[in-house]
Amino acid sequence: QVQLVESGGGLVQAGGSLRLSCAASGRTFSSYGMGWFRQTPGKEREFVAAISRNGGSTSYADSVKGRFTISRDNAKNTGYLQMNSLKLEDTGVYYCAATPRWLVVATAGYDYWGQGTQVTVSS
Repeated sequence: QVQLVESGGGLVQAGGSLRLSCAASGRTFSSYGMGWFRQTPGKEREFVAAISRNGGSTSYADSVKGRFTISRDNAKNTGYLQMNSLKLEDTGVYYCAATPRWLVVATAGYDYWGQGTQVTVSS
């Protein structure tokens, strides 16, 4: 079992930045790839970014490429999502997730999920 807790969400103006954190406990964090997803009311949860177990490989949704950066610190059992140049459409609940698989972009590929943190981008 892996327990995940997100933090760092909040209200930010368009063009601003936020950094989300995902603290992991339980099994060895470095044994799992990690992903970030987001969801807005009435829509399916969508892929944002993923990172491999050692952090050497990453994948991003086209909508966030060049603006968001996923990273991890296995010594601290924590993953991060740095979000810059935020847009109104980035608003949503952001979830981190863990998977034993490689750079998964589908929600079904993840075994463990956090409870989510709200990000609201205002104009």
